[in-house]
Amino acid sequence: MSDFDSIVIGSGFGGAVMACRLAEKGARVLVLERGRRWKPEDYPSVSQKHWLWDEDEPEQQNGWLDFRYFGDMSVAQGAGVGGGSLIYANVSIDAKPEIFENGWPAAIRYAALKPHYDTVAQMMSVQRLPENQFTARTRLMQEAAGKIGAADRFSLVPQAVTFDPDWHYGLDDPHDARHSKRWVNDQGVAQGTCTHCGNCDIGCPTQAKNTLDLNYLARAEQLGAEVRALHQVRCITPEGSGYRLQVRDLEGRRTISLKAERVFICAGSIGSTELLLRCRDQYRTLPKLSARLGQGWTSNGDFLTAAWYDDREISPTRGPTISAAIDFLDGSEGGARFFVEDGGFPDLLGNLMEKGGRHYRLRNTRLGRALERRADRSDPARRLMPWFGQAVDEPGGQFYLGRRWLMPWRKDRLKLKWDYRKAEQAVQGLADMHLKLTEATGGEATTPATWRWFRNLVTPHPLGGCNMADDVSQGVVDDRGEVFGYPNLFVMDGAVVPTALGLNPSKTIAALAEYAAARIA
Repeated sequence: MSDFDSIVIGSGFGGAVMACRLAEKGARVLVLERGRRWKPEDYPSVSQKHWLWDEDEPEQQNGWLDFRYFGDMSVAQGAGVGGGSLIYANVSIDAKPEIFENGWPAAIRYAALKPHYDTVAQMMSVQRLPENQFTARTRLMQEAAGKIGAADRFSLVPQAVTFDPDWHYGLDDPHDARHSKRWVNDQGVAQGTCTHCGNCDIGCPTQAKNTLDLNYLARAEQLGAEVRALHQVRCITPEGSGYRLQVRDLEGRRTISLKAERVFICAGSIGSTELLLRCRDQYRTLPKLSARLGQGWTSNGDFLTAAWYDDREISPTRGPTISAAIDFLDGSEGGARFFVEDGGFPDLLGNLMEKGGRHYRLRNTRLGRALERRADRSDPARRLMPWFGQAVDEPGGQFYLGRRWLMPWRKDRLKLKWDYRKAEQAVQGLADMHLKLTEATGGEATTPATWRWFRNLVTPHPLGGCNMADDVSQGVVDDRGEVFGYPNLFVMDGAVVPTALGLNPSKTIAALAEYAAARIA
């Protein structure tokens, strides 16, 4: 007897969609999420604590951001109910149709995914930045595109954010939460509208950001799905017609066992790949997994260049994290294909000063009032432009379980072999364009030394590791995400994406999950 019909491991763009659609079909669904269920008052932007996740000690440190260092490559990912939607930059955009022509299963083409892209856009309430709310970064992007003769390549990016057309920068203290209008989404959840506070990556205090816990997961729970936060799956073992899971209850600090007829691994590119590697190579419970497991991994060519402007204020800590793009995915720049975006980041100092001013011991004191007044003027990076973007790099990474330095007899540490040469042309093309756009608009920038000298990168968009393919010799799962050799075991998240997309991948991951869910009885 199984405890559930379906267990979904992870609650990001793959897991949330699967949970919702399985629940709609009447399945008894359990979602196991390693991170917390966050409330707005607990966000790091508000609480100023619980910032980081520690994979070695998740019982003690289970915060917002999981940052993994793998030598030349580092990866940033979210931890919590809603997965990557908690920390991503809101961009919800279709991949280019031509990206699916090579390296994908024959069934996966843009035409097959288009209806599912449309469904995702509706569920996530995707919008674009209103023209009366252009940030300084948006205007600089548009100006830069025009000055290099690429005005037709500029566009506003679609975002899973709810904007109020009446909001504008001329309001008194425009970023104050009192300017956020309350509304109720299609799933019956109350949210607010955007006030350009800049805290997209560390928790939107007005809930204008349409994170997965407010739509797909909310719908799943309304239909009876159960979501258990702070539950991390450690091992999967076939049992009868289904699978038994060993699960660590991080809050209760105990291990529990659960069984389901179907299991959906949706723990992200790294999490899903690591779990299956452990099941194959460490615990040996899934020995028939493809030899391609861990291979074909890509960073999606993420790159950032900081530019300084002496004569203009950019204020990257205000406004949506990303608002616009300049599209060079056609390969017109020497064959490199990339997608330039503006980048923003939270005003951590301003948040800290504002919180300090509102502390109960300082409230209504001269110091408290001064801190609150200074909070909005604390931005030391107001003349900084973070040029961001993604590029179509070649899959040059392979995850595997290696030996520990201090315990070489143990072969259980997740490691990454990454060949920078697979990313070099694409990333260098993006880096060079950042310099060109900066020069055209009167700024100063140099390519970061971490790339120039050491060929090191950081990505928030890891893809691959459990690549989908037409057969087991080419990948790990089929076009529905079902694992070759293991019926009713699925992977559906960024791990199944077999090529770089060259732009933000969240909508494609969700569309793939919609596609798979529609084909699972």
